[in-house]
Amino acid sequence: MSSVANSEAIEIDAVVIGGGFAGLYSVHKLRDDLGLSVQAFDNAGDVGGTWYWNRYPGARSDTEVNAYCYFFDRDLYESWKWSERYPRQSEILGYLSHVADRYDLRRSYQFNTQVQSVVFDEENERWQISTDRGQVFSAKFLIEAVGLLSATNRPEFPGQEDFRGEIYHTARWPHEGVDLSGKRVGVIGTGSSGIQVISELAPVVEHLTVFQRTPQWVVPSRHRPIDPALMQRIKDDYEGYHHDLLYSVTAFGFPESADSAEEADPEERRARFAETYEDGGGFQYMFKAYNDVGTSLVANKAATDVIEEKIRSTVTDSAVADLLVPTEIYAKRPLCCDEYYETYNRENVSLVNVKANPIIKLTENGILAGNDEYELDVIVLATGFDAVSGNQLRIEQRGRGGVSLQDKWHERTSTYMGVMTAGFPNMYMVYGPMGPFTNQPPVHEAQVNWIADAIQHTIDAGASTLEASPQAEAEWVETCDASAALTLFPKVNSWINGSNVPGKPVVNYFYMGGMAAYMDLMNADRANGFADRYLTDGKPATVLA
Repeated sequence: MSSVANSEAIEIDAVVIGGGFAGLYSVHKLRDDLGLSVQAFDNAGDVGGTWYWNRYPGARSDTEVNAYCYFFDRDLYESWKWSERYPRQSEILGYLSHVADRYDLRRSYQFNTQVQSVVFDEENERWQISTDRGQVFSAKFLIEAVGLLSATNRPEFPGQEDFRGEIYHTARWPHEGVDLSGKRVGVIGTGSSGIQVISELAPVVEHLTVFQRTPQWVVPSRHRPIDPALMQRIKDDYEGYHHDLLYSVTAFGFPESADSAEEADPEERRARFAETYEDGGGFQYMFKAYNDVGTSLVANKAATDVIEEKIRSTVTDSAVADLLVPTEIYAKRPLCCDEYYETYNRENVSLVNVKANPIIKLTENGILAGNDEYELDVIVLATGFDAVSGNQLRIEQRGRGGVSLQDKWHERTSTYMGVMTAGFPNMYMVYGPMGPFTNQPPVHEAQVNWIADAIQHTIDAGASTLEASPQAEAEWVETCDASAALTLFPKVNSWINGSNVPGKPVVNYFYMGGMAAYMDLMNADRANGFADRYLTDGKPATVLA
């Protein structure tokens, strides 16, 4: 399909969509290492990706920063000095801005630009990319680094236009900040963003009302300065640390347990969970103490028993504690936040169970939930994201034969390795659907390196296109579903399976076989010369001699 004559399009080797961790490294890798001409776009005003937008009070990483960063340049890793174990949004944004400056990446970007459509021109075997500025670019390669958690999920409530106060979404917080001191504030949502903003706002506002549909299992973060001894150990074995990071289950950079909680002595098990709880960290609690919290109901129950004890010993009002203890198993993205449960002991904090008392509508003065109206000056929507596939499906995308990605993914997303989708030649996704359920930045790098190798292979082979075969894609989806079925995650509804967005297919969106196994699969593709599972110029690929 061809929508614009080639003479009207600006020709470029590669287009990159996205200005976060994945997009910045994609530009660097393709432009500076492969020598391609690259044009990148982001609808934000500068680099940062999700960290450009998520400026709400309390916003910070919940991944230890020694693993939440780039590894491709050792000098960058060692010269940038992080202040905290879990840095705040401003520090992460400053880091990404520093990276953009260090490698002169902004000169390849056009900000404040929304890519509206990407259409494969079969006659010329190039992608045509159209922006909201009326521009059209023609590119041989297309890299979509649009973010796993960046497409906002903003529900509309009846009467919303009647509310006389202010409404903010955590993922689109005003850059100039908002003074909420002395205000009556309502927060809707208790996911990762919600628990952070709740804990941060409670000491500032006149009164905070939390509207909770589903309680979460939350462990402390234990914010503290980054450990100099840890950084020295990494410095002493930088390559080894990076290798072990990628060849682990989660790629979070901490030692993962080889022990089974299900098989452990109950008293020893409880003591180890309690010790890990006190050290802090969500993924640490799920994977550092024992290796089967996400796969064994016995281990999972043992883990949540300790958290429940902490909730009930912390929250002084037993009725509030009852509302804060989840009835579901511990099989969502593991959350961590300091002082979360302590917040509910404050006299200026109220908790509303909207499962029992649903939000009926917004009124002029606040929120009507059940039979009660809660008077508010400000409403904060901590309602999260249309995760994984959301940003890709907000762009009109058409591959071979004019088939739209929206139609192809109507019933469920399907990719090969989370980086390619059949029928969309030379289009690559960084951390796309059916990718590994892991820490993101190190995986971004690994995937972009793989994408760069696939592009170089295409160039060296003298081919016009490379794409995953339909069979490879179908087999990969089966592999992902089989890996998820071995875990407890499918037993609970969350953004991990798309259930947080009305009308979105509720299916598995991840490969849960671990990062080490995923690395082995990527390396096998390289060693095999991108054959067997791929089509070159629309035909079965052959090994590059």
